[in-house]
Amino acid sequence: MNISELSLKRPVFATVMNIFIILLGVVGYTFLAVRDYPAIDPPVINVSTSYTGANSDIIESQITEPLEKQINGIPGIRTITSSSQQGSSNITVEFNLGTDLEAAASDVRDKVSQAQRSLPQDIDAPPVVSKADANSDFILLLAVQSRTKGLMDLSDYAENVLQQQLQTIDGISSINIFGQKRYAMRLWLKPDKLNAYGVALTDIRTALNSENVELPPGKIYGNSTELTIRTLGRLTSEQQFRDLIIRQDTAGIVRLNDVATVELGPEQLDRGWKFNGVNAVGLAIIPQPGANNITIADEFYKRLKEIQDGNKEDISFNVLIDNTRNIRHSLDEVKETLLISFGLVVLVIFFFFRSWLIAIRPLIDIPISLIATFFIMYICGFTVNVLTLLGIVLATGLVVDDGIVVTENIFRKLEEGMPIRKAALEGSKEIFFAVISTSITLAIVFLPVIFLEGFVGRLFREFGVVLAAAVLISAFVSLTITPVLNVYLTRKNADHGWFYKKTEPFFQAMENGYRRWLEAFMSVRWVSWIIIVVCFGLIWFTLGHLQSEIAPLEDRSSIRFTATAAEGTSFEYMQDLTDEVANFLYDSVPERDFVFARTGGGFSSTATNTSQPRIGLIDPAERDRTQSEIAADLQKKLRRFNEARIFAVQEQTISVGSGSRSGLPVQFVLQNQDLEKLKEMIPEFLAEARKDKTFSNVDVNLKFNKPEIQLSVDRIKARDLGVSTADIVAAAQAAFSGGRMAYFIMNGFQYQVIAQVERNDRNKPGDIDKLYVRNNRGENIPLDAVIHLEESSSPATLYHFNRYKAATISASLADGKTIGDGIAAMQAIGNKLLDHTYQTALSGASRDYAESSSNIMFAVVLALVFIYLVLAAQFESFLDPFTIMFTVPLAAAGAFLSLYIFGQTLNIFSEIGMIMLIGLVTKNGILIVEFANQKREIGLPRKQAVLEAAQQRLRPILMTSLATSLGALPIALSLGAASTSRIPLGIVIVGGIVFSLILTLFVIPAVYTYISGKHKVHETHITE
Repeated sequence: MNISELSLKRPVFATVMNIFIILLGVVGYTFLAVRDYPAIDPPVINVSTSYTGANSDIIESQITEPLEKQINGIPGIRTITSSSQQGSSNITVEFNLGTDLEAAASDVRDKVSQAQRSLPQDIDAPPVVSKADANSDFILLLAVQSRTKGLMDLSDYAENVLQQQLQTIDGISSINIFGQKRYAMRLWLKPDKLNAYGVALTDIRTALNSENVELPPGKIYGNSTELTIRTLGRLTSEQQFRDLIIRQDTAGIVRLNDVATVELGPEQLDRGWKFNGVNAVGLAIIPQPGANNITIADEFYKRLKEIQDGNKEDISFNVLIDNTRNIRHSLDEVKETLLISFGLVVLVIFFFFRSWLIAIRPLIDIPISLIATFFIMYICGFTVNVLTLLGIVLATGLVVDDGIVVTENIFRKLEEGMPIRKAALEGSKEIFFAVISTSITLAIVFLPVIFLEGFVGRLFREFGVVLAAAVLISAFVSLTITPVLNVYLTRKNADHGWFYKKTEPFFQAMENGYRRWLEAFMSVRWVSWIIIVVCFGLIWFTLGHLQSEIAPLEDRSSIRFTATAAEGTSFEYMQDLTDEVANFLYDSVPERDFVFARTGGGFSSTATNTSQPRIGLIDPAERDRTQSEIAADLQKKLRRFNEARIFAVQEQTISVGSGSRSGLPVQFVLQNQDLEKLKEMIPEFLAEARKDKTFSNVDVNLKFNKPEIQLSVDRIKARDLGVSTADIVAAAQAAFSGGRMAYFIMNGFQYQVIAQVERNDRNKPGDIDKLYVRNNRGENIPLDAVIHLEESSSPATLYHFNRYKAATISASLADGKTIGDGIAAMQAIGNKLLDHTYQTALSGASRDYAESSSNIMFAVVLALVFIYLVLAAQFESFLDPFTIMFTVPLAAAGAFLSLYIFGQTLNIFSEIGMIMLIGLVTKNGILIVEFANQKREIGLPRKQAVLEAAQQRLRPILMTSLATSLGALPIALSLGAASTSRIPLGIVIVGGIVFSLILTLFVIPAVYTYISGKHKVHETHITE
């Protein structure tokens, strides 16, 4: 007894089982989180170390190298990248997807603590280990402005009020503050006054350390009381710092005010952030890898509302960037697509059955199967995201297939004059094997995605499991509740309606006409082999002409720019240039919503020659030009700014980590242990790349032209004068580095005391000679007596990639070119120029692309093998599956041809469609072959059996194919799901199914007559 017979005997049991799985689905749905795509962010740990004043060579050799050496031994590391620049070292450790973030962070902390003894003793602070890339992209950006508050007051409010209240939101890694001007006590030293009063720079540090202290002295105890003693030794105001006594002798008292200007000023002078041309402070919310961005955003808005309600000052808040808006928009669009797909499928089924009472029987499969799928998603730990919802959209057309086949077969038995119960029993028994076979075949297609590594596996896994689960559940539903509904919803002695009577002649004529055409085709059945060869030829031709990428760019209403001026450009000059660029963007783009620009280094960079303008656009529905068209237009216009190299960057649709999101699409890494070899190769490589028509702009991160002054000590003269090298270096450091000398307390918060010579005393190299250093006899010795200055140049930043010295060649693509073209061009240049000492690697979006394309072929081949094995087991034959497998080249030819005709690319979405298509089209072949085998069991010859089977299965094949293709049509036409990235998925499915449907109906019966064995198939097949 099969499950259909059990359901017909116990209809209440069948109904309860289906209600039960619906309830599980509803409960599961309420627990599902919401994201844009499955969590594909790998665990990333960042190690940052600050060493004020040290140049890139010292940072690399004394800090980055020892830390990297220790960290490198941790298991599960995918890449280690680092940058060593003036004053700071930044190491980013990316682990394999699936590594536990907390365990990775703990491992890195252990290794960093072991390496600390190898680091310089006078670094500013121990290395900081954080759970995210220091350059991570933010998901929310809040601009804070005020008409009455200065930037330092605003920064203080942002750090001590806003950051503190928002930082505790679950899932946030960090909150970076753009344009922050943190309070500091600035001591602007005057070298001439220092010399006149005989004060050395070390005297100021000594005075601060001895006079700016607060130690806990202890307590006083009485008979019944206890008093705590508190010493008020801290300096807390500008006046107290001015009155600080530096030296006192017979000549008099020298106060700090005599040798320096003391004022409350900003800690960072070389960073700025402007919103629509006005100074502002920005709070950038950075999530932890894998965090739920929508949950973070919901809590952020809730807390921001509370902050605004409690804000009594004239502080304005503007949320400029909210990446979750795109997520919500995408999800809403996919839900809209789901409704359109459902409507189209309903119309197809009604058109074939021409009775709502009959049409509702297979349609009940859709809500039950789709709702129950949410329970499977909950068990597997999946989220509601674009891919899982797309799986559900496509499942709309698939889950109804089994119900159609069962209902159509019962309906046919009823038409032949059987009583309804017998028709339901015989019809479901006859089709039972075909339903199980087609459902398992479609589900098994997605089994290979479980073996895929990396982010592609994570993306495909959720989509594939959702589809496979929906199809398997629909098989259960169609074999339990559908036969029962057929019994209870069939009226006794009911006559067909007028619509049925009017259209039935058309359907009978269609079936008879198909039979005649098929018989005619059978007389020249050898043509089927020619058709198959032609399809293989089409696949080969289109694959050679289709471009490839990760995913088509989506219009996210935002374009970012990177501007890089010549090395050594001052912050003031860069700020003026950035203002010009930002004003140009604001004035020349009518579709702009806002413009903001950050000048100076990022949070892991001290470079003053860079800036990052960004333009926000109004909603796509409100403008005529797309984001890509605006970006291409601006890229041409920005060439007028000769002072800097400016690139327009559009965010990738699917990206892994920040380098993929915010960097240029093509990133090609050159690696060598010898920095000199890289220095020689980079100009050649850049020249070749800039000549290549594939790229519109090319740049490199490693530059050797940052101007520097090399200060060398005359050690013999210094020794004669009683001065040590340490004294000389300390004097230069105190005067020019802007390093912290001490701390002071203001309003309950701790801030830095920073000493530096005034700006007009550090304008030119000769200003170093004005400094004096005290010797071991208490005399002031001019620095120019013991040092020699020489102008030179060196790299501003030294980069490592997987422990090698590295340079990354980045490029934006010319119109009509894709990442695949760009990588191929870079590799061709590498093969031409690089010798065996070089290694190359891909980074950012290029690495994501390479990983995605290498994995897909494996999945497709494995899917074909699995399908063949499953079919062989089901048909108890090694020959019959080959007949069915010939549907695959027919469908693939249609899919690739459709992509070629509509100008689409090979990408993750079209590749997902291809894997799905393999399972879809084999269903049609199974229906014909299974029925032909059944006909042969009752004695029909091979040709007669396949003709009968093809004619009888025509309607369910047409119904299921049209239901599936129309279910995917809204995606192909971008109805509802307006996102262009998903169009290739719809085109592959619709094009592949329609193309293969026409050919399958003729080619498969013809191939069956050649391949199917001469003996009866399934002679021992048990039907009861």
